[in-house]
Amino acid sequence: MKTNPTDLGKLYLIPTTLGITEPLEVLPLTIKSAIEQIDHFIVENEKTARRFIKKITPRKSQSLLNITLLNKFTEPELLPGYLEPCLKGQPVGVLSEAGCPAIADPGAVIVRLAHEKGIQVVPLVGPSSIILALMASGLNGQNFAFNGYLPIDTANRKKTIKQLEKKSRETGQTQLFMETPYRNEKLISELLKSLHGETALCIAADITLKTEWIRTLRVSEWGPNLPDLNKRPAIFAIQA
Repeated sequence: MKTNPTDLGKLYLIPTTLGITEPLEVLPLTIKSAIEQIDHFIVENEKTARRFIKKITPRKSQSLLNITLLNKFTEPELLPGYLEPCLKGQPVGVLSEAGCPAIADPGAVIVRLAHEKGIQVVPLVGPSSIILALMASGLNGQNFAFNGYLPIDTANRKKTIKQLEKKSRETGQTQLFMETPYRNEKLISELLKSLHGETALCIAADITLKTEWIRTLRVSEWGPNLPDLNKRPAIFAIQA
């Protein structure tokens, strides 16, 4: 016998801040309302998740929180059990480490599983570095693709950059990607060497923070205008 959908708890996708900033400066009150009613959370890192929850709802008892980890070390066979509270009528929240769950984030696997089980998925509004960078870039927001992390190997990375530029030139599609903060400067160096001088390159760093820096220039114009991006979270976008 199938479970009545109205008897199931909902799966809430709860965005977090993109860095050290006051949560309610960039998050709507719906985030606070959701966290107040949820005791079961699926998170990447328990320590940072508890810190975030405490900041949003200081009066919520930390001892009553049921937290399960979802990261690269999570065994796939454990995942169905993460949604057991929903099957018993209780809400579950998915918290990203930064930004929106399931966008460049392991939460997507839980969302897919929720759909398979007939559990309602509720995405809540919050900052996405990908979307905010695209909004501020001035590049094509009608046709775009996020490509995640580029290859670490120098030869493969150069090849991928060339392929993305070619695709952008042929389709007009904006190509977005990111890098681990401590490798930002190496990526920028490769972009400036591999891309055509007329290709537009947007660099967006520290989005929503007080140190936010976003600028779009042709590759040939970047030389004297390069920011210091060492260890700063950033999104890159190109349009040929």
